[in-house]
Amino acid sequence: MARPTDPDPRATLRGGLPDRYLNPDDIAELFEVPLETVYQWRRKRTGPPGFRIGKYLRYDPADVRAYVSQRKTVDRDAA
Repeated sequence: MARPTDPDPRATLRGGLPDRYLNPDDIAELFEVPLETVYQWRRKRTGPPGFRIGKYLRYDPADVRAYVSQRKTVDRDAA
């Protein structure tokens, strides 16, 4: 979970590229889903693309932003 001194990941994405990569806890908080859902997305390859640095899973904020934009377009086209 985010520590009290950590910035809100949603504000980070709205305000521009952060100076750090996001972790699974950040993604769960950003999308307001359980952490296990983030890992299921990863296994099913349905969520934002992530990458590994050693044993750690990280997400590039630019990729997350692109994923959100793509989902909005898909949902808008389906309506």
